[in-house]
Amino acid sequence: MVERSQKEVWRLAPWLVIALLLLNFVLMAFDARDQNSGQRVFRTWTQTIADFVQSPVTTISSAVSGYFASVSNLRGAQSENELLKQRIQELEVEVKQQTDLSNENGRLKSLLDLKETSKYKVLNATIIGRDPSIWFDSTIIDRGSLDGIQLNMPVVTNGGLVGRVTAVGPLTSQVDMITHSKSGLGGIIGQIGESNALGVVAGTSKRDLLEMKYVPGSIPVDVGQTIYTSGQDGIFPAGLKVGEIV
Repeated sequence: MVERSQKEVWRLAPWLVIALLLLNFVLMAFDARDQNSGQRVFRTWTQTIADFVQSPVTTISSAVSGYFASVSNLRGAQSENELLKQRIQELEVEVKQQTDLSNENGRLKSLLDLKETSKYKVLNATIIGRDPSIWFDSTIIDRGSLDGIQLNMPVVTNGGLVGRVTAVGPLTSQVDMITHSKSGLGGIIGQIGESNALGVVAGTSKRDLLEMKYVPGSIPVDVGQTIYTSGQDGIFPAGLKVGEIV
């Protein structure tokens, strides 16, 4: 029903325009006759035609201007979007730099604490690689014989013992982790002189866990107790923290 009404309006529209123009012409003719001026009729008629033509032209011009304004706004939005993306990338770089700096500060603080609390001479080193064949069990550090590194030297962090030097070059050394399945060391539950719970600490198939064997069954063992090196293996000095019982 609505579509039909719209079609009828469109079909009658030209006739309505013609009728309005004729009516306007008649009115102007009467007006001209009263004024006794044919020139006034011509001028009025011309202005009417100009207004009739100018109206759709003005509408089309406004539409075109609006289109180009929209295109200009779209380009401006795209340019602003690119600037925002660039700023986001810059901020991501800044955040990463701050994170790296914070991590480095934490590492240096740990090393400083280690030097202050350790009774042994400490040499700082950085991991620079890993052995592909035993990726999680061995690392390469940036210290070698020229720095005074020797075989079987213990490698520790602020958290405790992590491994020992198993190969030495002039500038680098290989360190085997104590979690290595073939590693072993003498351990004691509690501090020496305060405990006789001696045993052997060995690596397991789980790279983040160790196993302590041969502890006398008569000695009570509780979760949370700390294990230290006993010094009885002839490699690691006594008193280095190894881990906690879980």
